[in-house]
Amino acid sequence: MAERTRKVAVVGGGITGLSAAYYLQKHAKEHGVSLEVTLIEATHRLGGKIQTLRKDGFVIERGSDSFLSRTKNINALVKDLGIEDQLVESGAGETYVMVEDKLHPVPKGSVMGVPTAVGPFLASALYSWSGKVRAAVDLILPKSKKTTDQPVGPFVRRRFGNEVVENLIEPLFSGFFSGDIDRLSLDATFPAFQEIEQQHRSLIYGMKKAERICPDEYTTNKKGVFRSFKNGLETLVSAIEKELSGSTVLKGVKVVQIAENNGKAVLKLNNESTLVVDDVIFALPHTKVQPLFEPYGLLEELKAMPATSVATVSMAFPAEAVREFADQAMGFVVARNSDLSITACIASHCKWPSQTPEGKMLFKAFIGRVGDEAVVELSDKEIEKTVLADLQKAMAIEADPEFTIVSRWSEAMPQYLVGHKERVEKARREVEKNFPMVQIIGSSFEGFGLQGCVAQGKAAAQQILGNCQLEQEKRR
Repeated sequence: MAERTRKVAVVGGGITGLSAAYYLQKHAKEHGVSLEVTLIEATHRLGGKIQTLRKDGFVIERGSDSFLSRTKNINALVKDLGIEDQLVESGAGETYVMVEDKLHPVPKGSVMGVPTAVGPFLASALYSWSGKVRAAVDLILPKSKKTTDQPVGPFVRRRFGNEVVENLIEPLFSGFFSGDIDRLSLDATFPAFQEIEQQHRSLIYGMKKAERICPDEYTTNKKGVFRSFKNGLETLVSAIEKELSGSTVLKGVKVVQIAENNGKAVLKLNNESTLVVDDVIFALPHTKVQPLFEPYGLLEELKAMPATSVATVSMAFPAEAVREFADQAMGFVVARNSDLSITACIASHCKWPSQTPEGKMLFKAFIGRVGDEAVVELSDKEIEKTVLADLQKAMAIEADPEFTIVSRWSEAMPQYLVGHKERVEKARREVEKNFPMVQIIGSSFEGFGLQGCVAQGKAAAQQILGNCQLEQEKRR
């Protein structure tokens, strides 16, 4: 009996969908499975939030700019794609936090703001002595009685007090997740906190002892912690797209409706065509996938999941124009008690020296946070004026930028609120029950960062390949 060709659609051409399509094609070839893969992307380019711009000798990332060097899944992907020779490693430097309009270095040994080295913590001017004493109470506090999900804010305030939280922990969490720590889920954002507290009682003591679960990106930056490519992160997107020559890639095409017919998914597209497939992987934000299932009364709880809109603003300056910023500073995050609109700033020339012309500096600022998203809707000139004023205040810049690149990301940062994991599990069960051929994946559901997205794409592909192999065995 001739083997049946299984048809699979991957909806969404960001890094999650690209990974899914790539691994579907790769594993099908390796295991002798006949697959017909169609990748559908609503815009006219692939890559999603990965967008690289080259200008005047600069390599400028509009969105994501790197992945962790220690991330095995992306390193393996890069090796498979044959682009290892194009990798570059990040430079070294300190991260700062702006508190009440003054920059302070993040104390060495801090993990997401939690001190693990006594000397640097005591020497830091970030906190008053009363704040330091209050933080030390963590060493004698009992562990929490509550072991279910809870907001990050109350958890860390109980252990360290308001000052340490407001001056360091909250700015770091806000810079990383663009969210409100009093609403963000501890279990979904940084479960290591609760795990360590339950095991060691003291978070300070436990963090110091459990360094293996304290990722480098949450600590003072060291050389080579992050990786990118000589010509920017879009190198990864281009390499995957090139490998998808055996698949069908539809750009500028949107799925507007889904139905089920005899165990297959029927996808209606905005070009008036219909695609009938055996499996569908939706690698879309929850704001895009939820409306497709709304006619069936599914995924209702996802409607309440907020997503923050942000903008990135890259500004280039001659090095001599920046008077008050260390040459080896990686950037800074901003506490809410500072009179700035930006939430964080990366010194791209320090992080990626090979991507910046000699004698130049490139700063990438982030603007927009929960409760202050209207600023993202301002005109480019207004955003540029706001960000420049903030950078001048922070670093005493004495010149206008040589150029400015403003990039808006509408509803780009899904907020993992308390109970997030349970809601996602419920949503996936609903879909599986009514549309067993469908998977929903992406940063709205789990795994912030490129590594989490690639992992989800690969896992979804493996699930489909596993089903194919089971079907083959039944036919024999």
